[in-house]
Amino acid sequence: MSVFSSMNISASGLTAERLRLDTIANNLANINTTRTSQGGPYRRQTLVFAEKLEKAMGGKHKFRGAGVEVVRISVDQGETRRVYDPSHPDAGEDGYVHYPNINVVNEMVDLITATRAYEANITAINAAKTMALKALEIGRG
Repeated sequence: MSVFSSMNISASGLTAERLRLDTIANNLANINTTRTSQGGPYRRQTLVFAEKLEKAMGGKHKFRGAGVEVVRISVDQGETRRVYDPSHPDAGEDGYVHYPNINVVNEMVDLITATRAYEANITAINAAKTMALKALEIGRG
């Protein structure tokens, strides 16, 4: 594996985690959205990741890791939060309003995890860059 392929793997991780951060921010921004264009309250979104594989040279059915990719953005179909507020314009006949199925604590934990994964990928890119620069210095030697 070359320095550049390790940088590409980390770059794919950066891209995936950036999308994850955007999705978490979108969930938090819509925590009180009770009506969407599809009807009903906003639904929490999550990402589904998959590993990227590429065929390795010199062998049959051998693969090596090539990073990560987002396969899809899934919509959580879990139960919505019901709050009794008969004065709300989206309240049902029973007086309850359906709010999104978003838990702030879970979103913040996901946010911290995504931030740390992003930072780890930046650290890996910087380490690869440092190794490449040291190799060039040795070559000049």
